Amino acid sequence: MLIERLEFAPERDVEIFAALPAAPAVFLLRGEDAQAEPYLSKTANVRRRIQRLLGPVTERTKKLNLRDRVRAIEYTPTGSDFESGFLLYKALRSKFPKTYSKRLRFRFSPFVKLHLENQYPRASVTTRLGKLNGPSLYYGPFVSRVAAEKFMNDSLDFFKMRRCIDDLHPDPKFPGCIYSEMKMCLAPCFKGCTDDEYAAEVRRVQDYFDSAGDSLVRQLANEREAASAQLAFEDAAAIHVRLEKLKPVTSQLPEIVQRLDRFSALMIQPSHVTDSVTFFRAERGQISDPISFSIQAEEHTKSQSMESRVQAALLSLPPAKTMPALETMEHLALLKRWYYRSSRVGEIFFADAKGELPMRRIVRGISRVFRGEKAMVEAEKPAVKI
Repeated sequence: MLIERLEFAPERDVEIFAALPAAPAVFLLRGEDAQAEPYLSKTANVRRRIQRLLGPVTERTKKLNLRDRVRAIEYTPTGSDFESGFLLYKALRSKFPKTYSKRLRFRFSPFVKLHLENQYPRASVTTRLGKLNGPSLYYGPFVSRVAAEKFMNDSLDFFKMRRCIDDLHPDPKFPGCIYSEMKMCLAPCFKGCTDDEYAAEVRRVQDYFDSAGDSLVRQLANEREAASAQLAFEDAAAIHVRLEKLKPVTSQLPEIVQRLDRFSALMIQPSHVTDSVTFFRAERGQISDPISFSIQAEEHTKSQSMESRVQAALLSLPPAKTMPALETMEHLALLKRWYYRSSRVGEIFFADAKGELPMRRIVRGISRVFRGEKAMVEAEKPAVKI
């Protein structure tokens, strides 16, 4: 997993330190005992960090020093903090399968879950994923549980799907709840609607979540135009008010919030390789191993456009393997940690409803990442503010 290895001997420390790059890396220190626990970490400057850990002790200090214990140094150079974090996660998962989660202090991403396996579906917020090929649908990741609950509750105010969490056994004698009294629920609990009517409302909610709210925006806009054309100006005004209330709910939705079983994105990060950037492909929440993409075309590809070269690089990636739900949650936690930072390095681009990536925007993004420029504000939706 770590591609470079140096044998360490204290008497040759100056030579060994000089061989290390003064650059970001994930590194591992091994002792003579193969059964002993290795020291594994990431750093922004591997030469300086190794010198601090393995250099001679010149004075009394409480700083960790492993000079007399380490006999081998393994490391892999990285080009960005995200790449370092992802490689460290994979290395810790391999070396410390029982404790890696505590070492990384994972905070799993919140999702809005649509419980379609229930006879009378409902929505809830969860941090635990089930099978992505199962009946339930997941939307996220959100920055926090508060943000997910606010989006879900504000969105459901525009629909009449139930909010209760019980398994329903419809009974006409049941008194209902406050939502049915306020005409904000179709009330399947006391047969206030037919099963087909409730299923149709659930489909509207699913379309809303699938389209990040666009389906309801289009519906209300069309209804407003139709009311105006029929000179029903009071009805048109009422629909306009609903539309204005909906806009803040959808406009603040981060672009990363996607239907998880359709989640498809390409992340571009700086690379430690000269004249290159690094690609990470995310499919269904699973992040691929990094691949290096050279800015300068090789001799036999000079006739190709940058877009076609990007597509060829992505096609070279092996197909994503089905991962356990826990591993998918871990990948999404790493992605969420990077995406919601106030200042992040690199860019990410999401596929459209047809699963196609925006190649022209990606090419411009490659140029910005390579030059160290920030993404244009208008190219990104604003993040949720809590």
